[in-house]
Amino acid sequence: MRKVIAAINMTLDGFCDHTAIDPDEEIHRHYASLLSNADIILYGRITYQLMEFWRGLVENPSGDKSMDEFAVEMNKIPKTVFSHSLQHVDWKSAKLADQDLEEEVLELRKQSGKDIFVGSRSLIMQLMKLKLIDEFQLCVHPVIAGSGLPLFENIHERTILKLIKTKTFSGGAVILYYQPANEKE
Repeated sequence: MRKVIAAINMTLDGFCDHTAIDPDEEIHRHYASLLSNADIILYGRITYQLMEFWRGLVENPSGDKSMDEFAVEMNKIPKTVFSHSLQHVDWKSAKLADQDLEEEVLELRKQSGKDIFVGSRSLIMQLMKLKLIDEFQLCVHPVIAGSGLPLFENIHERTILKLIKTKTFSGGAVILYYQPANEKE
């Protein structure tokens, strides 16, 4: 069974705000590698529309090797978008979800292949409530934003996580890799 991995960037004070962080070459290389080793990434509408930025870099490279390589990987990876308002997506590697989130994820997990990544805050919160996340990869940037959208907003149930590893970047960001733990252990 494939793993469902929640992979997201956040500030030190727990906010998911792409305008508050400044990923460097090392982080772009990490995420390019991550995407090249996955079969699919799931997005909500807002994050999907933010990620469309990378499609433009494939068509008109920036000259920054790490960003351009990340753009190529982002362009290639299949994306499933969950939205109540989008009627269509025009990125060749993207499609709108055919089913609701729970049904789609349960079906994807049964298929053979590489891991399933979830890159949207809203989907991560929904999948947490459904207990369908197998691993969290939280990239915490050394920035205090002071406000924004908190990752774990409206999560009211206690969730114990087990730290399985960390990765520290030279710029100070740290990825914390967690698995949900069995509270009876």
